Amino acid sequence: MSTKRVSRSAAGNFFITLFVLMFAAFMMLPIYYTIINSLKPINELFYFPPRFYVTNPTLENFVNLIKMQAQSEVPFERYLFNSVFTSVISTVGYVFLASMAAYPLAKHNFPCKKLIINLVVIAIMFRPEVTSIPQYMIMSGLGLIDTFASIILPAMSGSFGVFLLMQFMGSIPNEIIESCRLDGAGEIQTFWRIILPMVKPAWMTVVIFTFVGIWGATGSQFIYSEDKKMLITMLSNFTSSGIAMAGVSAAVGVVMLLPPVIVFLFSQRSVVETMAYSGLKG
Repeated sequence: MSTKRVSRSAAGNFFITLFVLMFAAFMMLPIYYTIINSLKPINELFYFPPRFYVTNPTLENFVNLIKMQAQSEVPFERYLFNSVFTSVISTVGYVFLASMAAYPLAKHNFPCKKLIINLVVIAIMFRPEVTSIPQYMIMSGLGLIDTFASIILPAMSGSFGVFLLMQFMGSIPNEIIESCRLDGAGEIQTFWRIILPMVKPAWMTVVIFTFVGIWGATGSQFIYSEDKKMLITMLSNFTSSGIAMAGVSAAVGVVMLLPPVIVFLFSQRSVVETMAYSGLKG
């Protein structure tokens, strides 16, 4: 039986590489433009057509941002703590709960399992705007309005992470779990020491999506006290101060951009591996 070797020509490799580089540059363009705008003086921000370079770079926008923050009644550190605290707790808690929910759905049989899986899939299609009113009613009924719990608990109720982890856990051979049971390991030991390390790419992907979502959330529908508001809320107040604050708005964009980008850079390999080996691949 003859086999035919599949290969690309040098020209084919060149055009594929060129296309990938062009696509990468296109994806990086918004980040680059945000950073460039934060370094522009006020007169360069309103050039038309817009320029993708800065003639007289300056840090004045960041200095003005610091000065405006210093005039605030609540310290900048407090806003930063609120955002970091809610983002970290929500992310860690959601990954843990989603993993525990996904494991039995992927590797155990019980009544109504198929129904629950269908409900998880259907829940993915609901936009946050659809569930905002029921969430507010629940948080109000529990007396959690104007507390961090009103942001953290709804963040842990998402279904996308459960579905993603369930798909990834489903690819783990059942023989591995059976061998753990034969060796005397219980369900908790199997889950904690075997399953979770094997699905690290998946839960790292969930970490990225959850952290980015919470970091960019204002929580304004639940939080009313100034000392409990998120960093993005405080920075958004600066950006709504008119054209004179356009440079400060650009600096705010860079400040809000940094944490998600840093988290993604440390986890990008896990994202690629997840999409390659989970049920989300085409």
